[in-house]
Amino acid sequence: MSRALSISVTLAVLVVGCRGEVSTDPPIVLLRNMHFQQRYNSQARSAFFSDHRTMRVPPEGTIGRFPGGANVQYASFTVGRDDGFDDDAVTQGHEPDSPVYVMTIPDRVTQAAGGLEPMVRRGQLRYGIYCTPCHGGVGDGRGLVFLRSQGPDGPRYQYPQPANLHDDRIRHVPDGQLFATISNGVRNMPGYSAQIPVSDRWAIVAYVRALQISQMNNGATP
Repeated sequence: MSRALSISVTLAVLVVGCRGEVSTDPPIVLLRNMHFQQRYNSQARSAFFSDHRTMRVPPEGTIGRFPGGANVQYASFTVGRDDGFDDDAVTQGHEPDSPVYVMTIPDRVTQAAGGLEPMVRRGQLRYGIYCTPCHGGVGDGRGLVFLRSQGPDGPRYQYPQPANLHDDRIRHVPDGQLFATISNGVRNMPGYSAQIPVSDRWAIVAYVRALQISQMNNGATP
């Protein structure tokens, strides 16, 4: 009994000692560089720069993460409404107050982009950044993310092949559905509304359509 009592008292002391009391003892730090980094605090004096300012003027041509400032419109952590569009057909890809997707890219988006040609060029750039790793440069679903999962003796790890954008099903979905998929994601694909502005998502849709047209004579059905 004395041994059981001793164990009980010890456990009770340990529990009481873990109540989160403030201690003046220095903490045990295993990786000190995580606590003491070689950095400047805001408004601190710099010994490196001649003007002794740590807060530097951004380099010429720098583009802010939140155009116009990180104000209340970004409370949802999305850049989805930073293009001045405010109707569902543009920002959601479907008709106002209706779940029906718009069939084609809204004209006002194309006009704001300066026409279809510059819009497709912009879409090619954005596609190369956000879509190529998975869907591949030609949209066949064989991007580097998928190819690296395939070893010479079989798959190195299980990774489902991303959608082939030239599949007949995808070629016939409304433009608004493609936009919504980019925005919200589907299955293993994450949504990109937090990374890609509305106008750029539509530009990607335009470029995907251009990719599909380019492959129509390679065995695809119209």
